[in-house]
Amino acid sequence: MPAAPSPPSTHSPLAERLRPRNLGEVIGQQHLLGPGMPLRIAFESGRPHSCILWGPPGVGKTTIARLMADAFDAQFIAISAVLGGIKDIREAVERATLARDGLTQQRTIVFVDEVHRFNKSQQDAFLPHVESGLFTFIGATTENPSFEVNSALLSRAAVYVLQPLGEADLQQIVERAQAIDAVPAIEDAALERLIAYADGDARRLLNTLETLAVAAGAEQLQRIDDAWLLRVLGERMRRYDKGGEQFYDTISALHKSVRGSDPDAALYWFVRMLDGGADPRYMARRLVRMASEDIGLADPRALRLALDAAEVYERLGTPEGELALAECVVYLAIAPKSNAVYKAYNEVRAFIKKDGTRPVPMHLRNAPTKLMKELDYGKGYRYAHDEEDGFAAGETYLPEGMDAPDFYRPVERGLEIRIAEKLRELRRRNDAAGS
Repeated sequence: MPAAPSPPSTHSPLAERLRPRNLGEVIGQQHLLGPGMPLRIAFESGRPHSCILWGPPGVGKTTIARLMADAFDAQFIAISAVLGGIKDIREAVERATLARDGLTQQRTIVFVDEVHRFNKSQQDAFLPHVESGLFTFIGATTENPSFEVNSALLSRAAVYVLQPLGEADLQQIVERAQAIDAVPAIEDAALERLIAYADGDARRLLNTLETLAVAAGAEQLQRIDDAWLLRVLGERMRRYDKGGEQFYDTISALHKSVRGSDPDAALYWFVRMLDGGADPRYMARRLVRMASEDIGLADPRALRLALDAAEVYERLGTPEGELALAECVVYLAIAPKSNAVYKAYNEVRAFIKKDGTRPVPMHLRNAPTKLMKELDYGKGYRYAHDEEDGFAAGETYLPEGMDAPDFYRPVERGLEIRIAEKLRELRRRNDAAGS
């Protein structure tokens, strides 16, 4: 086993001083690193394999890659896809060849940060060396690798999804910083605000703690309270309050502006949230919800447009992708509104919870075997495609003895006007067939 690296100097950045030196010190990602979990098994197997670490900033992608190199006593070569290019890849190949052919026959791990920033030809340059086993490739990305990493490279690498750190994880980082006297004591209200501001990002938290430590030292402060925290960190801390009441009030205002068909107000609250630091992916999820909850079948295109806007953001990122989300906000605001499906779904759920388990009528049952046919499964079922206009007038599809519940009641807006007309005609034909 390689010797454990010596602890960093007290003059090193706080992030470096707290960087885990073994798997046991890693905070978070236990769904990958816990006992019996995929990455833990990879570490314990003794055989490194190429992989993509996909997750938001500050969740430990670089740390895990470095620990993997330590675990396998491998040479660690880091390349930044933002700053690097083909020249860096060639140099990595040369260094890996020297390490493999040298006396120690050392393995090499090539770590590419922000791998999605490399173009297709740059990503292709890794392929022959990954296939030959010259080095193990580890890519880190904040973007969906399905869209941003070449399929050829993706097929040769396992994808591990890292999650934002939870509140307990972030609190543990603060405690570790305090254990080495890097930051003073922090009051509960200030700590809660600090963790909300970090938003699952350990790097953001550590950088902020370092800023606070310097300011507190200059003022000879022994304890950080909420008022001092706000004064030191200023407007950025006041405006970004993801876990607090203001955040949920603002998203509520956006949702109600869309529902109220006011595109200007909807755009205003949308940009307020982005300006305050809200994750555009969260905003995209909320827009998809608005399309299905408040517009529904009055304009079925709204849901497709919301999904398309979310995909555009995944492909383009910030700031270009935010325009697609803004277009979606305006479209949803001016679209005809209906919550008829939303209400019907909730009514059915409530009904089924209190109702008994009614048997499926015999004529609706599946009859794949001879025995089932002999037991009259499916007997008397009318195949709608063989009936006039593809509709079996008078046929029943609810459990026996159950009255027509009228769960879905389309509104007289948008496409649901036509849907309502169609339902009225079908019900008239059912009534006529029954009489």
